[in-house]
Amino acid sequence: MMQATMDKTVVIDVFADNKPDYDSDYAVVAVDVIRATTTAVTGVALGRQCFPVSSIEEAMSLAGTMPNPLLIGEVGGVMPHGFDLQNSPVQLGARTDVNRPMILLSSTGTRLISMFKGRKALYIACLRNLKATTDHLIANHPKVALVGAGTRGEFREEDQLCCAWIAERMIEQGCYKPENEMTAGIVECWSGASVDSIREGNSAAYLQRSGQTEDLDFILTHLNDLNSVYELRTGRIIERALEQIKQID
Repeated sequence: MMQATMDKTVVIDVFADNKPDYDSDYAVVAVDVIRATTTAVTGVALGRQCFPVSSIEEAMSLAGTMPNPLLIGEVGGVMPHGFDLQNSPVQLGARTDVNRPMILLSSTGTRLISMFKGRKALYIACLRNLKATTDHLIANHPKVALVGAGTRGEFREEDQLCCAWIAERMIEQGCYKPENEMTAGIVECWSGASVDSIREGNSAAYLQRSGQTEDLDFILTHLNDLNSVYELRTGRIIERALEQIKQID
């Protein structure tokens, strides 16, 4: 448990091609609501092993080391040759072969996760586990970096909203201070907003244009329905129920 006397800060950042630089005492939270972190969390919640990767080559190499893996993902919105599913929480949730480990690739979200592999504290967040993640951060980490996926160089609305809502709760209930004006501004911008606000963003527009509105509907209707924290450990995303964590702590 963290000491109450420590100064507590939170920063919101966006991933581009360069890795944001944080000291080792920061807990990093990767956010790619549409769709990588939602797909990852959904798969693990269903009982699947999930391995995020940063490239097609890494996906294929890893697939060769495990029995009958499920290759899931997209590059530039297109499912790569040899993959089984798009980067879709709905398609993934419709499958019953949960014994098959999933290898997940996306244009930005899994690259973001891969950038921070090896950190002591790396969490995966989306709207499904927003509150659980926030409560765990407040209880355990005095310095937190919330990093949204920067799709095509743009900090997308859905990731801003998710990061802002986590930061706002940390500020209000955990006495954290925003580290910079950007963080404070994003929190203020999205305070009190409706989750439906993300329908106006470019990510939602892409899902609508490409006939994948079922994923958008899924994301909008699954808010805080998972009371678990998802962490990257030795290349794999694992689930820890918040009640169990509290008992251990």
